[in-house]
Amino acid sequence: MKNGVWLALFSSLVFSVMNVLVKEVSATIPPAEIAFFRGLIGTILILVLMHYGQISFSRTGVPMLALRGLLGGLYMLAYFFTLSKIPLTDASILAQMSPVFVIVLSVIFLKERLSRRTIAILPLIFLGAIFLIKPHEYASYSAYALVGILSAVFSAAAGISIRYLSKTHPAYEIVFYFVATSALVALPFMSQQFIIPDLMQSVYLLAIGVVSLLGQVFLTRAFTHESAIVVQVVSYFGLVLNGMFGFIFWKEIPDVLTLFGGLMIVAGCIALSSRRGSDKMR
Repeated sequence: MKNGVWLALFSSLVFSVMNVLVKEVSATIPPAEIAFFRGLIGTILILVLMHYGQISFSRTGVPMLALRGLLGGLYMLAYFFTLSKIPLTDASILAQMSPVFVIVLSVIFLKERLSRRTIAILPLIFLGAIFLIKPHEYASYSAYALVGILSAVFSAAAGISIRYLSKTHPAYEIVFYFVATSALVALPFMSQQFIIPDLMQSVYLLAIGVVSLLGQVFLTRAFTHESAIVVQVVSYFGLVLNGMFGFIFWKEIPDVLTLFGGLMIVAGCIALSSRRGSDKMR
């Protein structure tokens, strides 16, 4: 097995562990506070890495770096909120819709054209999302799932900005703006609900910060060893892990609509990722 595939698998495992930690601690700590400490701890760690790597901050492109950080911060807030409200597997499936919104946003902002194959696949993916949202039940679950889809939109927008920034800025600097800005974005949302963490909660928050940064490192290295298409497909292994962890720790058993909708989303995203033309848009 290639090194890039192994690294992608490790990143999926690490991010799945982070999801478990976030869901567990969200029972007592508000999602915005989790996002704040995740960003704060990540900022400290990435500054240490930049120091030892002798990487200095750029004087150009700061507004775009800040925008990337803002989009990433909104993604973390929406995703952590979704994790705290709905089953782990459901939240992770919705977040995996980001490749779809990369395509949609590329058409809107980059004026890229869709292939016929892409146009045929997109409705199937959105139909899968409807199965997960379950609008016919008119339950609060539907609203929480919509926030999960919103997290995928923010993730896609951040991904497009990374594609642009990676041509002129080092990866560590891009990550710094993400974690630092995500901490700042979380501040207004936690001002009314701040809870002073006890010892065990502090351990969880510290672990979330360390594990999430470790996952970013594995994922970044995976992209340097393997094609983006392979890494994207391998990352769906995380859905299997999330489903397993959800069952082990919270006895979460997905219903038929969730399984069917999740299968449609994953299959559709893999189909979109299986061809370079779907990224570049003919």
